Amino acid sequence: MARKKPPVETGYVLYDVLYQDGARSSNRKVPKAEVPEHEGEAGVRAWLEAQDRKIAEMSGNPRGPIKSISRSPT
Repeated sequence: MARKKPPVETGYVLYDVLYQDGARSSNRKVPKAEVPEHEGEAGVRAWLEAQDRKIAEMSGNPRGPIKSISRSPT
């Protein structure tokens, strides 16, 4: 018998990010697979910070630290 593979989470969850310098970034896409249910905001924050570092490396413009994260209203 063939074994069934577990379903893969697809899609995105949208977050609004507020930085300590007052800048705001709305509707940041985070893959559903990266949104851990038991860790809360910590896992999402780590993923967004890694994405910010990658963007900063490519553009040469670093982002400030994240002040708060909230889910975007849908």
